[in-house]
Amino acid sequence: MTNIPTHARVVIIGGGVVGCSVAYHLTQLGWTDVVLLERKRLTSGTTWHAAGLIAQLRATANMTRLAKYSQELYGRLEEETGLATGFRRVGSITVALTQERHEELRRSAAMARAFGVEIDEIGVSEIAAKYPHLNTDGVVGGVYLPKDGQGDPGNIALAMAKGARMRGAVVAEGVKVTKALKTNDKLTAVNWQSEDGSTGTIACEQVVNCAGMWGREVGTMLGAPVPLQACEHFYIVSEPIAGLTSLPVLRVPDECAYYKEDAGKLMLGAFEPKSKPWGLQGIPEAFEFDQLPEDFDHFEPILEAAVNRMPILGQAGIHTFFNGPESFTPDNAYYLGQAPGMANVWVAAGFNSIGIQSAGGAGMALAQWMDAGEKPFDLGDVDIARAQPFQRNRRYLAQRVSETLGLLYADHFPYRQKATARGIRRSPFHAHLEARGAVFGELAGWERANWYANPGQAREYEYSWGRQNWFDNRAAEHKALREGVGMYDMSSFGKLRVEGPDAMAFLNRVCGNQVDVEPGRIVYTQFLNARGGIEADVTVTRLSETAYLVITPAATRLADETWLRRHLGEARATITDMTASEGCLAVMGPKARALLAQVTPDPLDNDAFPFGTAREVELGMGLARLHRVTYVGELGWEVYVSSDMAGHVFETIAEAGQDHGLTLCGMHAMDSCRSEKAFRHFGHDITCEDHVLEAGLGFAVKTDKPDFIGREAVLRKREAGLDRRLVQFLLNDPEPLLYHNEPILRDGRIVGHLSSGSYGHHLGGAVGLGYVPCKGESAEALLASSFEIDVAGRRVAATASLKPLYDPKSDRVKA
Repeated sequence: MTNIPTHARVVIIGGGVVGCSVAYHLTQLGWTDVVLLERKRLTSGTTWHAAGLIAQLRATANMTRLAKYSQELYGRLEEETGLATGFRRVGSITVALTQERHEELRRSAAMARAFGVEIDEIGVSEIAAKYPHLNTDGVVGGVYLPKDGQGDPGNIALAMAKGARMRGAVVAEGVKVTKALKTNDKLTAVNWQSEDGSTGTIACEQVVNCAGMWGREVGTMLGAPVPLQACEHFYIVSEPIAGLTSLPVLRVPDECAYYKEDAGKLMLGAFEPKSKPWGLQGIPEAFEFDQLPEDFDHFEPILEAAVNRMPILGQAGIHTFFNGPESFTPDNAYYLGQAPGMANVWVAAGFNSIGIQSAGGAGMALAQWMDAGEKPFDLGDVDIARAQPFQRNRRYLAQRVSETLGLLYADHFPYRQKATARGIRRSPFHAHLEARGAVFGELAGWERANWYANPGQAREYEYSWGRQNWFDNRAAEHKALREGVGMYDMSSFGKLRVEGPDAMAFLNRVCGNQVDVEPGRIVYTQFLNARGGIEADVTVTRLSETAYLVITPAATRLADETWLRRHLGEARATITDMTASEGCLAVMGPKARALLAQVTPDPLDNDAFPFGTAREVELGMGLARLHRVTYVGELGWEVYVSSDMAGHVFETIAEAGQDHGLTLCGMHAMDSCRSEKAFRHFGHDITCEDHVLEAGLGFAVKTDKPDFIGREAVLRKREAGLDRRLVQFLLNDPEPLLYHNEPILRDGRIVGHLSSGSYGHHLGGAVGLGYVPCKGESAEALLASSFEIDVAGRRVAATASLKPLYDPKSDRVKA
């Protein structure tokens, strides 16, 4: 093939709807030397058999923003390219068959109002009027989104491919990338082979992995792991049904089913509770516009419920039984962004059966990210940097994705834990915690004690939207941290050692705060981007003149390490992940000093050990490093100990703790305490698009030091004033519960949504944080307003504060 160029600014691997979208949006930004290579035919993997449902509302504000953009794009593609996309705004209905599901839908409706998505809560009679073929027996209620739609997946992809070609992109079919050529962390070229046997090489500046269910194998080839796995996905299409007119898309998640009218036929699709992974040994080379063997036995329970729910389906007969593969990820969110470990490899893959509704927005966001060199807005939900290296393990993926497909339509209860592929990463204290009643959750593969069961209490979650079975357990743990002494395991938090002659200068360039401090000092700081947004929220402890320890949240350890490595440049410093080498126990509460004084001879008084310092001490018969910091707003220390001595240190503290009423606490109690203290949670309250000053973290930025990333943006914001502020809210009614995304109403008008929420057991009500617009206003004017929080459609009065409602002067922390 002679029409394949030998050089490109970017090579996109994969010609499904996502790869076509990335090419379309890059050329829209003026990139001309764009090459898209598809191993077979465009859309021949998953796109061609997708259901084509196009919804607006997603779980977060930014994912909703991307979905809404996809709709708008598909609506105008035909005019631009001349190819019909089949896009129709038919609306969608989701119905609930249980009270718990109805609560979820009401909360979703409230979230939609905060996100600016048109939505109506509708009763059974309205549902029947909009969908007369539905058997409404057992239906409790539902929601209707009038602007949701459906489209032709193949033509949507082909239209974007045509748009890219019209602006100069090369879109080549029948060309497979066979090898990646790399120098250190940079990919320099790809080799290709065409179906006619021709071969060649493209030197390239960037590569994008849009290979869909081949994404794992392509990622391995590119040196950038992409943990995903194909699963079988089933749907049936009925025979033509006389008189069947255009209907909204209908979802009945309690029966794992969705329905779509298409050309006078009815499609029934399923997200069954336990799915079937496929292609565990790799996808056959010849796979193209192909389907998998029928498995009627697997689908039969869904069909049986569907025939009852939709009687016309049982009368019409089945025209097509389809089984096709789609790619799924361990957490049901797709992968987007710059791959960790590689300087110029990007990923857009693993779309978990929402590729059509996501592709437009995902392509737009990735193209802008590639063009500008930084994320256009917060994409933490889908950033490939969240994927853990071990997750590419095929046995792990096979177990986990057997669950995650079904979770798409399962009840999305707060605090829901994955049940499969567990127990992989354990702290050195795991067995000790398990023996004392720990109930574990999982984050980034880590088993973490979330709460502790009482003797005789079942060690399991009983999920609901109300007070779950562990609510009182957390209350007791919370009380111990506030009034006595509690201990929780922080070993999963990331520990990055930065060491070398230039370590201080390098970290001072990356961090907003001043890290040129005496050894033994701890600095709370953020990594800022050029806009003053927050890329990471960390503590930095100076261990010596040339060595620092950066402590990061467990979920963002890899992302934070990647940020550091990408800004290291020529600095003479090394970055080493030390997370697994040390265990960490947080000993917190008014009695923390008295307890620790019983296990170490070293002084712990304020003069010898002030807040914000770290010291090595004797502890029991070993050594530990104590950091005097807190994430719960109390006197306390984080106890870091090498993994070999972790068991001894735990047993020593636990034995001494019997004299002080020591209570073991979980992550849920830590979160409720930090919420009362208004400590920010990265990924919720602070993200890359939240300005550090508007987040209320200006105290952690030192603009008197020169040349750190984001400095100019901080100075500009200080000059111009704040457009919004992060406000803490306490519900005046102690009964309702907050999680996040609940709308904030100021003087009766929606002005934002909560970024996080929990229950303040000490304050006596649910608490949350959220941004409120305040351009040109003083803090006093803002707080003079009346605030309410929309909880599932009910407006609940709230007290608002810019200072922490618990211990606003931090007297307890410094006691």
